[in-house]
Amino acid sequence: VAEKSRERLIRNTCEAVVLGALHPRTSITVVLQVVSDAGSLLACCLNAACMALVDAGVPMRALFCGVTCALDSDGTLLLDPTAKQEKEARAVLTFALDSVERKLLMSTTKGLYSDAELQQCLAAAQAASQHVFRFYRESLQRRYSKS
Repeated sequence: VAEKSRERLIRNTCEAVVLGALHPRTSITVVLQVVSDAGSLLACCLNAACMALVDAGVPMRALFCGVTCALDSDGTLLLDPTAKQEKEARAVLTFALDSVERKLLMSTTKGLYSDAELQQCLAAAQAASQHVFRFYRESLQRRYSKS
């Protein structure tokens, strides 16, 4: 059930940014193989899916990234939590954000949190997305500067 839910979230996020109208009657398949789960699995899968689409040259209106936040029992916010931290957290929130306006494309949550904590996590995720997009840029520059 969790795996099917994760697949649906990834698919919906990809469909929100891929410019499918440019290639009607074309099927795009993204295969993600989980080798290990050290935490923040959905965010990692979203980031891998985005990079796979970029590498394949699929036209998109924006790049996207996934960021996971966890709130522990005393309200401390953790970005990119480990599996242990996720298990011990009272709430885990994962966001998919676009690269153009840092707009929210998708969110999924587990646990209890207040509206203020949700806004705090979203703001932290938007700030963290800058680092993810910088990593994308640097990775692509390294890959294509060698060829």
